[in-house]
Amino acid sequence: MLLASSSPRRADLLSALDFDFTVLPAAACAVDETALPDEVPADLVARLARAKAEQALRWDELPQRSVILAGDTIVVHSGRILGKPRGVEDAVRMLTDLSGRTHQVLTSLAVANREKCRVLTVQTSVELMSLSPELISAYVATGEPMDKAGAYALQGRAAQFVRRIEGSWGAVVGLPQYEVAWLLAEFGITPRWAWEQTSI
Repeated sequence: MLLASSSPRRADLLSALDFDFTVLPAAACAVDETALPDEVPADLVARLARAKAEQALRWDELPQRSVILAGDTIVVHSGRILGKPRGVEDAVRMLTDLSGRTHQVLTSLAVANREKCRVLTVQTSVELMSLSPELISAYVATGEPMDKAGAYALQGRAAQFVRRIEGSWGAVVGLPQYEVAWLLAEFGITPRWAWEQTSI
């Protein structure tokens, strides 16, 4: 199985499930992530996950019988998509908007081979505590928010800001583990611990 993502968080979560996989080069699955006119968030995230998987299938060095796993995650607040911050001011603005409120995180998974592609989207609600301007500034100064959608990392320092999650913790980090295992099973892929035990 090939992971069409350069996200170390997705790789870590997949490794924790004990799947055998190889990470594809970023260039093999790069796509234009610009939203289409009037495209709603759920359609955008599903389209991008599928596009990354389909792009990876066109990679020249792809083994013939490969299965691709791709994903995309977006943060949505009040109908607006919050991507990765463009700078310090943008990160501060995002966190100020999210402070004391509930927002949604949408993660889409796409699993594909040369015969079929399955896409599944998981929505999780996240409520952050009220964040003072001083706390936001201190957090942004750590640099952690700068490459994260919504300008925070649930698996990092920002874990202490999260009052409540409804849905999948893994989906917020980038890989809903239950759903990915279920999808991969459709393609005949199981974790190493499962086939090692059944082969004894």
